[in-house]
Amino acid sequence: MTTMTDSSVREFKMPDVGEGLTEAEILKWYVEPGDTVTDGQVVCEVETAKAAVELPIPYDGVVRALHFPEGSTVDVGTSIIAVGVGDGAAAAAEPVQEAVADTPATTGAEEPKPEGRQPVLVGYGVSTSSTRRRPRKGAKDPVAAQDASAAIQAEMNGHGPSAPAAPAAPSAGDRPLAKPPVRKLAKDLGVDLATVVPSGPDGVITREDVHAAVAPAPGEAPGAAPAAVAPAPSPAAPASYDTARETRVPVKGVRRATAAAMVGSAFTAPHVTEFVTVDVTRTMKLVEELKQDKEYTGLRVNPLLLISKALLVAIRRNPEINASWDEAAQEIVVKHYVNLGIAAATPRGLIVPNIKDAQAQTLPQLAGSLGELVSTAREGRTSPAAMQGGTVTITNVGVFGVDTGTPILNPGESAILAVGAIKLQPWVHKGKVKPRQVTTLALSFDHRLVDGELGSKVLADVAAVLEQPKRLISWA
Repeated sequence: MTTMTDSSVREFKMPDVGEGLTEAEILKWYVEPGDTVTDGQVVCEVETAKAAVELPIPYDGVVRALHFPEGSTVDVGTSIIAVGVGDGAAAAAEPVQEAVADTPATTGAEEPKPEGRQPVLVGYGVSTSSTRRRPRKGAKDPVAAQDASAAIQAEMNGHGPSAPAAPAAPSAGDRPLAKPPVRKLAKDLGVDLATVVPSGPDGVITREDVHAAVAPAPGEAPGAAPAAVAPAPSPAAPASYDTARETRVPVKGVRRATAAAMVGSAFTAPHVTEFVTVDVTRTMKLVEELKQDKEYTGLRVNPLLLISKALLVAIRRNPEINASWDEAAQEIVVKHYVNLGIAAATPRGLIVPNIKDAQAQTLPQLAGSLGELVSTAREGRTSPAAMQGGTVTITNVGVFGVDTGTPILNPGESAILAVGAIKLQPWVHKGKVKPRQVTTLALSFDHRLVDGELGSKVLADVAAVLEQPKRLISWA
């Protein structure tokens, strides 16, 4: 716990919550200016390129300023919240002036202050501050930038200044000012906020402004000023072109990181994929038996549990598969531990958390680890540490009814096993055609360090265990 007796303000900077991350998006603030915080208290949730992470404050004090609204993408190392500590905490409710350019902007008159505490967005101090924020691209007028900051400040606190400003269109390069619900409404209606004329205090866009932009008056373009005439349609485009036919989604966070990783993997490691179709009827029977076993009460027991164990057995029998390629040293690094990755589809995109030292876990322990991994991923609480250091991965495309696929390696790993849907199919069993539970497995591997023989042995061992799960004991 940090304790300071003199009057001071501490700036909490966006940390690198992963390995080499450069930025994060602020998803939600849990505090506001004037709130008292304690060492270890979570103040916000951010989304990195790998996961959503809750950030705790490392000292006691009173929140003086939130430097960015929800939805902002902030560089690592940039201050995101100011906290008054020691005697400085008592001044948390005092007005704060923001520095928006090299020279502070002045209006020549002091504006009235709203009643109660006055939360601020950026900067701190009772006079000219040395804290400077990087200006937005295209912002040329420091006075306009100061007005924009005041409007965002009103956005985050649900009210505006006591003296509303006249409506004005946002200047070029400025981010339109609107509360999160209004932004969502605009997104749902396909309205570009940059074209909307604001009517709220200090240029804040309201719900009414968005609705007005959807149904413009004759001769007016959506969201344009009343005097602006809609441009004539291009000869190549229909006059009644519907802008709602397309939706553009910014590529960021988990999606951007996944895309970069998959492209890098696909065009760096020479992929080879092999397939095998196997009768897993006995495995499915064992799954049902384990569900009734008291030792597994409260644990997640499903085919993935036994498939994971089968892969771990195959790795133990063929340890060279559990390796990575060191390009700089021109070496193959064989791992004597297995951090088993499980590909998980989440609302934020595909992530691959892994179970550390999975090879050392018993079957009940592995069931508990898988259950925790899946639950954490679904809740969006997977930590960056949980997605680092993986050695091999399983992706279960069968849950979507897909027979199989050709998976791309998780970067830095040598193999990934895809599991297809388990279906009742006609199968030759003991010389007779019978309905059996059948699935198709696909193993992709890095051909720089895994040749066809090794890859085939691993895939055949996994299939053999799933066909005869008693091999989990005999091959142990």
